[in-house]
Amino acid sequence: MKIKTRDMILVALFSALMAVGAYIKILFPLVPLSFQPFFCAFAGIILGSKLGALSQIIYTIIGLLGIPVFTQGGGIGYIFKPSFGFILGFIAGAYVIGKVSEALKTISLKNSLISVMSGLAAMNVIGVTYLYLIVRFYMGNTEMTIWGAISTGFLPFILKDIILYVVVAITATAVLPVLKKAGLAVR
Repeated sequence: MKIKTRDMILVALFSALMAVGAYIKILFPLVPLSFQPFFCAFAGIILGSKLGALSQIIYTIIGLLGIPVFTQGGGIGYIFKPSFGFILGFIAGAYVIGKVSEALKTISLKNSLISVMSGLAAMNVIGVTYLYLIVRFYMGNTEMTIWGAISTGFLPFILKDIILYVVVAITATAVLPVLKKAGLAVR
């Protein structure tokens, strides 16, 4: 994949926005509520599948290298936190949003909603599964069930995420044609 200078700048921008989104947060016991899913959705819908996922991969690598860009810091040890699955989910979410957008081709509110909600589902499946595995097997909490992981890592956040993703879909529907004309939208 050949990456243009413009693409590198946009990928870096969305990686940086993820770091900003980590600091707009409300702390919950296992998974903080942040605005990162919002920026992840914009990365996927504006940059497309490959570059959207790349922006999330770069963000993840920066955090794992020890730069405190995650909601609770950074470093390689972060992989043992219950919320790390959602960071992995951002990669999948941006990719799925971009892939579905690319497949649907036409920019419409309906297609944007399908794209972002598909990405939200991918992100939450990975995040909740990882949360369950870490809490149950790494942290040794044998009382953790899948339902416990869903009620801890999904239910408190889903309404906020749905509202924000509807905002992303509405905004993308209005802004993508303008960004395409200006040469700033990749997909």
